[in-house]
Amino acid sequence: MKIALVSCTKLKANYSCSAREMYQESTLFKKAIKYIDQQNYDDWYVLSAKYGLLRQQDVINPYDLTLNTMKVSERKEWSKLVLQQIESIQMDISQIDFYAGSKYREYLIPVLEQKGIICNVPLQGKGIGEQLQYYSLNTK
Repeated sequence: MKIALVSCTKLKANYSCSAREMYQESTLFKKAIKYIDQQNYDDWYVLSAKYGLLRQQDVINPYDLTLNTMKVSERKEWSKLVLQQIESIQMDISQIDFYAGSKYREYLIPVLEQKGIICNVPLQGKGIGEQLQYYSLNTK
């Protein structure tokens, strides 16, 4: 099974809604999801600074939290939570592609790779402008 993980965004809806809808205020998130939906993924999930791993249909409340301002110890704890959530999916995951910044993946990828899961960062090294351009050029 091949899945994609996309990070949450600062821009959010101001009401309770599904994870898929919550981040639609962000152009980057919207374009990333359009791209991911057109790829050969079995499923995709959101990496949320507050909730950890979210399914698209999970209903959540708006929040103001980012891993970018968390201490290393807090990011490590968050990563442990996400790893537990990934393990609870109960599917044979063979590959995970990350559409998320380095702080969202730094403590996840080494552990996932130790478990034999192939981890990719398709847009690694690209700034936000370059990512937006990539999505625009590679979506129908």
